[in-house]
Amino acid sequence: MLVHQILKSKGIDSVITVEPGSSVADAARILSEKRIGTVVISADGRHAEGILSERDIVREVGRRGPDCLSDTVDQMMTRNPHTCARDESADSVLERMTEGRFRHLPVVENGEMVGLITLGDVVKARLSELAMEKTALEGMIMGH
Repeated sequence: MLVHQILKSKGIDSVITVEPGSSVADAARILSEKRIGTVVISADGRHAEGILSERDIVREVGRRGPDCLSDTVDQMMTRNPHTCARDESADSVLERMTEGRFRHLPVVENGEMVGLITLGDVVKARLSELAMEKTALEGMIMGH
């Protein structure tokens, strides 16, 4: 399975972005309202300058307390986030996400974001693929 197939199965190709200079509190509010785990930091909504996750915020709140919520997202984000292409395989992306210990990956085509996939999206797609393979093998064994 390829990344573009995962995006298609999600049915959502928009990426929730926050402009540089926004407060961490505003980003946390968006995460909560949209029930998502990360926002991409982008001035134009097309280029990923950074990424900020729930974990990043919680880690910083635990370290510094709630005062960090008034910081800007630029101060807390991971700069130059890893990305993937639409034609990459689910296995390749899953391996990179596991090794890099991150759960969100912007999908980029011609230098612009076209979507965002999560570790859960990739695992779900891979499990679906394995279930189809199992069914096909069972059919072959049973002579169907």
